[in-house]
Amino acid sequence: MNDTVKPAENPDAYRVLARKYRPATFADLVGQQPMVQTLSHAFQSGRIAQAYMLTGVRGVGKTTTARILARALNFKTNDKDAPDIELKELGEHCEEIMAGRHVDVMEMDAASHTGIDDIRDLIASTQYRPTSARYKVYIIDEVHMLSKSAFNGLLKTLEEPPEHVKFIFATTEIRKVPITVLSRCQRFDLRRIEAGEMITYLAKIGELEGVEVETEALAMFARASEGSMRDALSLFDQAIAHANGKVLADDVRNMLGLADRARVIDLFEQVMKGDTAAALDELKSQYDSGADPATVLTDLADFIHYVTRVRFVPEAAEDKTLSQQERERGEAFAKELSPRILGRAWQMLLKGIADVQTSARPLAAADMVLVRLTHAADLPTPDEALRQLADQSLVSSKNQPTSGPTASSGGIAPNQTFSQPAQQGRIGQAIARRAEPIAVSQPAAKAVEYEQINSFDDLLAVAEKRREIAFKLALRNNVRLVSFAPGRMEVNITGDPPTNFVNDISTKLQAWTGGRWLITASQQEGEATRKEQDEAYRQELEADARNTPTVAAVMTAFPGSKIIDVRVRENEPQLTDPLPGEADEDNLDDFFEDN
Repeated sequence: MNDTVKPAENPDAYRVLARKYRPATFADLVGQQPMVQTLSHAFQSGRIAQAYMLTGVRGVGKTTTARILARALNFKTNDKDAPDIELKELGEHCEEIMAGRHVDVMEMDAASHTGIDDIRDLIASTQYRPTSARYKVYIIDEVHMLSKSAFNGLLKTLEEPPEHVKFIFATTEIRKVPITVLSRCQRFDLRRIEAGEMITYLAKIGELEGVEVETEALAMFARASEGSMRDALSLFDQAIAHANGKVLADDVRNMLGLADRARVIDLFEQVMKGDTAAALDELKSQYDSGADPATVLTDLADFIHYVTRVRFVPEAAEDKTLSQQERERGEAFAKELSPRILGRAWQMLLKGIADVQTSARPLAAADMVLVRLTHAADLPTPDEALRQLADQSLVSSKNQPTSGPTASSGGIAPNQTFSQPAQQGRIGQAIARRAEPIAVSQPAAKAVEYEQINSFDDLLAVAEKRREIAFKLALRNNVRLVSFAPGRMEVNITGDPPTNFVNDISTKLQAWTGGRWLITASQQEGEATRKEQDEAYRQELEADARNTPTVAAVMTAFPGSKIIDVRVRENEPQLTDPLPGEADEDNLDDFFEDN
């Protein structure tokens, strides 16, 4: 990272910080040294690729990097006329390229130019040599939004472009880019910007802007942005406008709807102690101070994750986004709490956060999550309960007298087995409760009933039978079936399916059928989704109904009327055939005139 962050020209005109301090050279880029090093070696050896693929999360600098790369490819000064990675001074084309207005550097947003016609125009323009620069550079942002036909149309030119043409692609969804395109590009994964680097960069910008900022506030920006410099700068911009001369941590906390991190740790301590009343009071107090209940639970989950990491990776305690108090208390909790307790709290919070976010009464929902957490904080897992019970039983058997009915049979009286743990508080009661069913005879386990799934329609039927409604909807809306055979299914996933949808299909099929299934995500078009098929059938029925003489007459008599639904009953004449005794159009007109 360059130590001297320079604002763009014309400082009098207000511009958001993300544009005002946009990097102009590779040295200005924050946190992307691996990519810069690779490009430096490539430029020095003359191994300049014909196409580049830049991928990463939002706000890490993909478009900015693309412009800097276009500038480097077309670098020209009085002393140097060759591609250059250093960019120590402004070249002949640099200013216009960085401003996005150079005639030979064309930027296209694939989100609004997705079709094959747009790509045809682009390919046609590649045949003409650049007007003034060394290379014609095509920057295509969000390239994953291109249609399948557009990608196919681009392949030949991408593989063998004219010598004066370079392509630079940027995407946040690298998995949606066909492998045939990826294999023709030199790929760079722009990583999330580390918190320490981001805090340092934001502090320098604060100095240049003449704004005093608390370090804790900068840490909040770094945490909230999740590695996106653009998000961090946008939050910083908002905080400067919100502040009165100085950006304070409390003001940023209120602006973002965050809870005080120290109070979140207090809440965590109360939960781990099992103090339900104190935990509920603390949550209510934070809520009254303006904190969102879901955000409080999310911060609580983040702290649990941090404590767990510190337990296994002590270096995690050096996280620069955390205060000294957070680091010290986190280390203390990591030494005291077992992974079992932390893992269970994490799982309960994951479900609880989702419930709070969808609840009409977020505070009440968050209260119930804390109640569950405090009561489960020190309970053993079933395995631990049984193991502790076995240990207690062993101690009890050693202390038994050598005579009596129990001793003669070599067993342990049930009352003795369960009375000892019951005297040890909540954990003992839990052990007794969980172990109690073992003392009685258990009925034979019910045999697992597996399903016969021989087609995609069978899969939909089983999903409905087992009340997996969300899963069934995803199958209908997002799956284009390519092929289906017992134990194997090839699909083309479309739309916006749930996370890990393909793995979910395989897991459910294996659980329902008892056999292993191989689910393959294909690039082939496949048949239409069930939703698309149903829609096409409905449109066909509407067209048939519209052509029926009776319906046509009604729609003529009532202008503006619409067909809302068409239902076909079994064993009835088709819509195109008039029913017996059905009035024709003339009789219908007479009816309306008489009435």
